[in-house]
Amino acid sequence: MNGIVSFVSSGPGDPELLTLRAVKRLQTADVVLFDDLASGPVLDCAGPDALRIAVGKRAGRPSAKQEHVNALLVEHAQAGRQVVRLKSGDSGVFGRLEEEIAALRAHGIPFEIVPGVPSAMAAAAVAGLPLTRRLTARRLQFVTGADVTGGLPADQNWAALADPHATTVVFMGQRTFPAMAEQLIGHGLPAATPALLAEAVGHPHQRLVRTTVAGLAALLQAEGPSAHPALILYGPLADSN
Repeated sequence: MNGIVSFVSSGPGDPELLTLRAVKRLQTADVVLFDDLASGPVLDCAGPDALRIAVGKRAGRPSAKQEHVNALLVEHAQAGRQVVRLKSGDSGVFGRLEEEIAALRAHGIPFEIVPGVPSAMAAAAVAGLPLTRRLTARRLQFVTGADVTGGLPADQNWAALADPHATTVVFMGQRTFPAMAEQLIGHGLPAATPALLAEAVGHPHQRLVRTTVAGLAALLQAEGPSAHPALILYGPLADSN
């Protein structure tokens, strides 16, 4: 008899931001397959006898192949185990959830999705910012800053991304934001548009950098990407003072 796979969203990495259901699934799991960004204190919620398997993917570093992750999920579930696939942020946002669900469906394995606090919401919270504003930011959009090769996606909707009345959150964009900013400004977004770099949100080495789109592009061009995961927010962000 097959077990079940629970796709558990770990939020930004602070165990106090886990949902009650997420904690329950971790406590009863036989196997936990976890991302790099979902490791650390969150993993301590798993039972002492749970098998922990690292399957994270990080840009520019050796990473588990998606096919290998899929095979592990199927293998352990077919053995009748309760499997937690622990993903950072919310598993449905740039988390390769679709590929893993497809692998389970192909083998008739049941699954559930346990939602969590998206990293974009956590970043805005620690910065003390609303993501929408009644008069100036009536739209919120999430976008990836990296395609499968790690480069800037060529098929971006630049008109939408350069909308000065939208708050935009860029995932996986540290390496490509200088080129992205050039496109945004070229498509009409003011260079002085407020921007926020939120790095290692929810961790002790958390860092927030408030600047402008042009200023952040210059900073990342000069310093290069951080070793820590980061989000970029830009648009009509509220004054943080």
